[in-house]
Amino acid sequence: MSADNVLFQHYSEFPKSEWRWPNFQPVEVACRGTGQLMVDFHSMDCLQALRDKLDAPIYLNSAFRSEFWNKKVGGAAKSQHLKAQAFDCRMQNHDPHQFEAAARECEFSSFGYYVDQMFMHIDT
Repeated sequence: MSADNVLFQHYSEFPKSEWRWPNFQPVEVACRGTGQLMVDFHSMDCLQALRDKLDAPIYLNSAFRSEFWNKKVGGAAKSQHLKAQAFDCRMQNHDPHQFEAAARECEFSSFGYYVDQMFMHIDT
């Protein structure tokens, strides 16, 4: 399978034999509103590297978003979620400062910490 972004109309269509991220499942990174799944292989590799580095689960509030769902949740018009290059990660089991430092080491380059909602946005 190509390392380019690939869009599936439903996360269940992604070939199981091609899924290479052991700590995540397609349903976790699929659009919450439509079930569509886009995979950016580099971003997923970075997410798995971060999970390995932290040696602790990463719980996702949001990953890929379809244009429909992005508008519905008030996402930015040019959100990296639309390209499957962003993840909103819950902070309940992570120290935000350590999490961000580890994410930087794993090639994430953009961050937003939402203290009231206890999640951090990371993207490549």
